[in-house]
Amino acid sequence: MGHVDHGKTTLLDRIRNASVADGEAGGITQHIGAYKVNTPGGKIVFLDTPGHEAFTAMRARGASATDIVILVVAADDGVMAQTREAISHAKAADVPIIVAINKIDKPGANLDRIRSELAEEELVSEEWGGNNIFCEISAKMGLGIENLMEAILIQAEMLELKANPNKPGRGIVLEAELDRTLGPVATVLVQSGTLKTGDVIIAGIAHGRARVMTDDQGRAITEAGPSIPVRIAGLGVVPDAGDIFVVMPDERKAKEVAQWQIEQAKRARAASSASRVSLEDFYSMVQTGSVKELRVVVKADVQGSLSPLIDSLTKLRHPEIKLRIIHSAVGNVTESDVSLAMASDAVIVGFNVGVDPKASHLAEMEKVDIKKYSVIYDAIDEVARAMEGLLQPKYVSKIVGRADVRQVFHISKIGKIAGCLVTMGSVTRNVEVRVVRNGETIHTGKVTSLKRVKDDVREVKQGMECGIGIEGFEALAPGDMLEFIDYDEIRETIQTA
Repeated sequence: MGHVDHGKTTLLDRIRNASVADGEAGGITQHIGAYKVNTPGGKIVFLDTPGHEAFTAMRARGASATDIVILVVAADDGVMAQTREAISHAKAADVPIIVAINKIDKPGANLDRIRSELAEEELVSEEWGGNNIFCEISAKMGLGIENLMEAILIQAEMLELKANPNKPGRGIVLEAELDRTLGPVATVLVQSGTLKTGDVIIAGIAHGRARVMTDDQGRAITEAGPSIPVRIAGLGVVPDAGDIFVVMPDERKAKEVAQWQIEQAKRARAASSASRVSLEDFYSMVQTGSVKELRVVVKADVQGSLSPLIDSLTKLRHPEIKLRIIHSAVGNVTESDVSLAMASDAVIVGFNVGVDPKASHLAEMEKVDIKKYSVIYDAIDEVARAMEGLLQPKYVSKIVGRADVRQVFHISKIGKIAGCLVTMGSVTRNVEVRVVRNGETIHTGKVTSLKRVKDDVREVKQGMECGIGIEGFEALAPGDMLEFIDYDEIRETIQTA
């Protein structure tokens, strides 16, 4: 775990002698990767959790599924926001932390500063009298990797980790998606017992038989014991990442439990929606102009990306505007999604997904906007900009000129004209003007007439005399002060809650 771009996936590449980082969009790990590594001291399963801020929920699930956390901190960067989040998740899960100070080969590496910053987060190295193992490494250069592996095995021995493989399997769903060929598939981590091909399982509201099982190398297997990551196919629907999976005695029992889970989920949704504004209320607020709304359909490639994307989007808030996600699901953008967007006047946001040909054709015909992204920050930023475009600009007044009324003249067919001396700034036609008498504003209107001697002019600057006519106001008097007002347009920005 750790901050984005601190070298977590590169470290795992070095350990696995594989290349994963190149395949990730923007070099950022988008999903939890689960990998088994054989070492002379035993097998170790690594969960590579994303370091991107928007994937806080995924990282939290990763911590809850692990026995030991490797906290990767770049020696040239230090403790960052996501580093602190990772520490919080690990502590909340009561998981021991081994610190891997990476990039020690960089010119800007400062190991003492890293130790000091981590000490402020209550992670103190054994060298400084604390309880945390610190390893200095360079994932890129391959330095200190053996020491890190030894530290992991030593920590595992101290924890006396045990699990009984001779019972039905149980564990956690790390990732789930809809595969075009296999249907719903899930990457699960077996935490106790043994999961076998043909077992009836339930995970959240999903249930089915494990028809196909593959390991982290894509090889077909027939069983998986404790701490083994495995990809399974055969579930009826896509489960949620983070769901607990359990092997059931038979399909009838699995259906009963799944139905109960569905009813519980319905009650939870009903309870959460009870406090929401009704559509009727919302419509009336939009009509009065007090509230605007941006409707969005969200599609993502896997459940573990969908949930944090929705969380991030719903945190975009402003008192005058609402973002409503009218539909969200795993899989490509379909014709049904486009039809829904048409009916709802919504935008479609797709994360790492394609667009079905029929959907693309319909969207082009009906001018439905489909935005596709491969990095989550891009999606969040663009939706925020779209929301800002719906906001009415606010205008801030500023005084651009002042003039003292010296005399008042009456001109036929025009009315009262103030003979003035411009004392500050300038005066222009059609600008707003305030008439101030004895320190109080007695009238606000528009400049309708502006003359120099007998000529109409567009502007009169400081130090010059002029004649000024004011719309709808005849009660001008010598000694009045005129203030001329202009307005700056201010575009408000969307805040993240």
